[in-house]
Parts: sequence; structure tokens; C-alpha cells
Amino acid sequence: MAMQLKRLGHVAVCVQDVAQSVAFYRDLGLEVVWQDEDWAYLKAGIDGLALMGPGYEQAGPHFGFVFDARSQMELAYRELKEKGVRVTEIHEHRDGTASFYGRDLDDNWFEYLYEPAQG
Repeated sequence: MAMQLKRLGHVAVCVQDVAQSVAFYRDLGLEVVWQDEDWAYLKAGIDGLALMGPGYEQAGPHFGFVFDARSQMELAYRELKEKGVRVTEIHEHRDGTASFYGRDLDDNWFEYLYEPAQG
């Protein structure tokens, strides 16, 4: 069974001040989904923008692919590891999602993310 990505779900960028950046992007029309001191997640429709402050340690700038089913994300993890792709362990996020990070051929970070359906 091949990996079944749903979509490119978000781009994550580094910012100096999370609160100021949230206000800036909210003024541009994005909706705040989650905000902490060191990290925030905003959406424009279904597309996401993660803002990571200087103290955020989980990951650097990256792009994230979304899976509907956790089992698909876990399958992708196993397949990428078998292919020798550098990946982190799967970890649980404070917003209820779960993911792992990997590196592409040019050392760029990507994230494979399970995002539960929101009712």
C-alpha cells in the first residue's frame, strides 16, 4: 500500500516575537488556531502557517504534509525508515496532532502530520 498524503498542510517559519507575528498575520486575514509563548498555528481556510519563536526547540523551518489517518502516517514512517530517509521519532503534539520530521535530499526539513478530523 502506498502512502496516501491528503495535502500539503502547512509551512513553518521562525519569528522573533510570536505574539507580534500572530497579530500581524491575523491582520492579514489568518485565523488563530493555537497559540503559546513559543509557538502558534494559524490557518487561511484549510492551509496552515506555523510560527516558531526563538525558544522553540522541536523543529526549524519546514513544510508539513497532512494525513487523515494516523495509521497512514505511521505506515509512511516505517516506509521512509526502510528507505534510509533520516526521520525523527513519532511524537505527540500539545494540540492533539502527532507527527515526525524528516530531511530531504538537500537537508530541508519536512513533517508528516496526522491531523484528526475536526467536527
